[in-house]
Amino acid sequence: MAEKETKVKAEDNGEFEYKDIKDLEGVGSAIASKLKNAGYVDIISLATANPLTVAEVCEIGETTARKIIAEAREEAKMNFMSGLEFEDKRKQVQRITTGSKALDILLGGGVETQAITEFYGEYGSGKSQVAFQLSINAQLPPEKGGLGGHVIWIDTEGTFRPSRVEQLAIAQNLDPKTVLENIKIGRAYSSDHQILLVDKIPDIINADPKVKLVIVDSMMALFRAEYVGRGTLADRQQKVNVIMHNLQRLADRFNLAVYVTNQVMARPDVLFGDPTVAVGGHIIGHVATYRVYLRKGKKGVRVARLVDSPNLPEGEATFEVTSEGVKDAEEKEK
Repeated sequence: MAEKETKVKAEDNGEFEYKDIKDLEGVGSAIASKLKNAGYVDIISLATANPLTVAEVCEIGETTARKIIAEAREEAKMNFMSGLEFEDKRKQVQRITTGSKALDILLGGGVETQAITEFYGEYGSGKSQVAFQLSINAQLPPEKGGLGGHVIWIDTEGTFRPSRVEQLAIAQNLDPKTVLENIKIGRAYSSDHQILLVDKIPDIINADPKVKLVIVDSMMALFRAEYVGRGTLADRQQKVNVIMHNLQRLADRFNLAVYVTNQVMARPDVLFGDPTVAVGGHIIGHVATYRVYLRKGKKGVRVARLVDSPNLPEGEATFEVTSEGVKDAEEKEK
């Protein structure tokens, strides 16, 4: 095995650069080539890989695959850490403003990196409009609530509109053509295609390290259309689980913000209160870091309710969607 290289701390984002995967014990040029063709282009991607998948793509035994992955994890220092070390890692977290101060406060300062933020609600509640706004705001400099980064957008319902992006960019005094150039669109036509597009994200980021936001609008639309009936539920949930965990790994690996929208359905067994629940069951609920339920209020106001968070209390915020984007709501009845 080649002599281990010293990790070098990158000045721009506090991340570490590791040696090439071909220098890991048990990995030569041939296996490294197969790994990279399969999307495992660096130490972190290999360290978080599934041994069975690695064994299959490299045509090696599962035991050998596990040893390679263990070596990658050792190199990446993916072991236990103290609370103080974890606190230091959390200092890398950044946030993107939603455009509404009230909504930002509800989310603890905005949409967070290293996390999945899910907004769910009925049609027209503002989920996609928040996505459009975030795709603009992510490109703003940090002093204006952005990350100075680029965006990946996976569109499963054909709702992406360049004209809306241009309208919002002009409202922020940004060049609309440059803003559009900084958004990479992937139109998914099936649930398998959606999974494939998520798997391709590391390739895009390796070519464009400035990517700081991934949007999936919406997460469950294709799964809901293709998997009908209780007999297909297990297969559907397994695939949803895979795609959600892949998104979380991307968020952790690249310090990205992930924003997903989700549809809703009405529970017939709920006789009192709001029967609306998010599609996707416990799988999405457990993996998403922040869950926000959107509903329409009176006089055009949208009401956002924080349903789940690891560190924030439940609460509500109101905002409006205007021609210039997401704004704080004026004093109106909810």
